[in-house]
Amino acid sequence: MRRDDTTRLGRRVVMLVDNAVDGDSRVQKTARSAADAGWDVTLIGCAHVDAERRWRLGEAEVRVLPLAAARATPPATAPPATAPAVVSRPGGGVPGPEGADVSASGRGAGSRDGSGLRGVSGLWGVSGLRARLVARGGLPLRAARLVRRPVEHAQVRYWRARLRDGAWRRLEPGLWDYERVAGPVVDELRPDLIHAHDFRMLGVAARAVERARAAGRDTKLVWDAHEWLPGARPRRDNARWLPAHLGYVREFAGHADAVVTVSDTLADLLVRDHALPERPTVILNAPVTAASEPSAFEPSAPEPAAFEPADLAAPDLRKRCGLPPDTPLLVYSGAMAVQRGVDTVVEALPLLPGVHLALVVADPAAAYVRQVVARAARHQVADRVHVLPYVPHRQLVAFLATADIGLIPLHHWPNHEIALITKFFEYAHARLPIVVSDVRTMAETVRATGQGEVFRARDTADLARAVRAVLADPARYRAAYEGEDSPLPGWTWEAQAERLDVLYRRLLTPTP
Repeated sequence: MRRDDTTRLGRRVVMLVDNAVDGDSRVQKTARSAADAGWDVTLIGCAHVDAERRWRLGEAEVRVLPLAAARATPPATAPPATAPAVVSRPGGGVPGPEGADVSASGRGAGSRDGSGLRGVSGLWGVSGLRARLVARGGLPLRAARLVRRPVEHAQVRYWRARLRDGAWRRLEPGLWDYERVAGPVVDELRPDLIHAHDFRMLGVAARAVERARAAGRDTKLVWDAHEWLPGARPRRDNARWLPAHLGYVREFAGHADAVVTVSDTLADLLVRDHALPERPTVILNAPVTAASEPSAFEPSAPEPAAFEPADLAAPDLRKRCGLPPDTPLLVYSGAMAVQRGVDTVVEALPLLPGVHLALVVADPAAAYVRQVVARAARHQVADRVHVLPYVPHRQLVAFLATADIGLIPLHHWPNHEIALITKFFEYAHARLPIVVSDVRTMAETVRATGQGEVFRARDTADLARAVRAVLADPARYRAAYEGEDSPLPGWTWEAQAERLDVLYRRLLTPTP
C-alpha cells in the first residue's frame, strides 16, 4: 500500500503486544504495513528485558518496555465499570472480599499460604505447613503439584463465586504488570486508535480507552484475537491460569469497537462466545511477498544476527545445512513444544533413509530443542537433524524454498484445528509441498488444493508414508501453486493489510 498523507497523517495508532516484538511476525507486519499506509504508528511491547529498547520498522516506531522482575502492584486508575465490586486503590491493592487489600503478588492481608485466599488452608482442608512447603520449594515437584491442585481449584471456585469474571484480579494478578508498565506510555501518546494484540493486552487497551474518553478523546479500540483462548494450552501448570484469563477476556471483549482475527472459524467462535455485534475482520497470517520493499526490521542499535537487514541476499537453508541439491530435506519452521509434533518427525526418520530434517527455531539452545536433538541421537539419526536460528520474516520464504517438504506435524488441540497457521502460508509461498497432520482446517485445505499429503497425528509410520509419497512425485504437489487456480494471490500480507487499512479508516472517519 502507498501512504495517503492527505487523509491519515497525524492519526496516531498505538499497538500493544505482550512480548519483545522481534519474534512475532504478525505484529511486525501489522505495524509496518499500517505505518506504510500513512498511520502514525507506535508499537509497544512488554517483555522481560533489562532496559527499554527502541527501533523502527519502516515508518513505525517500536518500543519494548521492561517488565519489572518483582510483581507489579495494581495501578491507581480504576478499571471500567463492568466490575464495580473490584476497583483499584491508590495504595496499590484491590479490595478483598472483606475489604482487606490483596497485593498483585496474590498475598492478602492475613494470608499465610501465598494463595491469595485469606485463610485458604483452613477453609479448604490443606494445612498451612504443607502450603508453605509448596511455596518455598520444600516438597518434590510432583508432590508439590499434587498438594497445590486442591488449593488452586478452591481458589477458582471461591473467587469466581464472589467476583465472576473479575476473579482474574485475584487468580492472575500478574496481568496488572502490563497495565503498570504500558498504561502510562499509552496515555502519554494520546492515540486515536489502540490495536491490542492477543488477549493479555485487551484489558490494558480497554482501560486506556476509558481514560481517554473520560478526558474527552474519542479513542477507538481494535482487538486482534490471535487464538481461541478456551482452546489454548495453559501457559503455566496451574488450575487458575485458564479460568482467570477467560474471565479477563470476557470482561473486556465488549469494549472493542472492532475485532480482527486469523481465520473464519475463529471469527465465528468469537461471535458466539462474546455476542459480538459484528463478525470480526479476518486477517490471515500470510507472508509479505513484495520483494522490493526494504527491511521490516531496521534497528536503531545493533541487534542479534537473526535480524540482519532483510534487503541483503536471503540465506539458503540447504547450504546452511551443508547438503547437496539431491539430498531430500524436510523443514519445520516455528515454535517448538511437545504438542507441535516434532518428536513424531524425529521418530519417523529411521523409516526414511537418507532424508534430513531442518529445524528453524527461535532459540537453538532451548531446553526442548535439546531434548529433540537427544531423541534423534537415541534413534541414531542425529547426523540428519540440523538446528538453525530464525531469519527475518521477509527473508523466510526464500530461505525455506530450497527444502523439499514443509512439515506441520501438530497434535490434535482445539486451536490447532481452526486456522491456517503462519508456517502454512510461508511454506506455500516457498512452493513447498506440505505434509500436515489431520488437524481439521489445514488437512481440509491440503486435500482440496492438492498441495501436499495428510497423515494421522502422532502416527510415525503414516508420517513416513506421506513423506515418501511427496518425494516420489514432488512436481505433482508443487503444481497446486501454479495457474489460474493458485491460492497464492489471496494468501499475501499485502492483501490482508488492505483489509486492515479499510477497517482503520472506517473507525476513524467522522460520521455526521
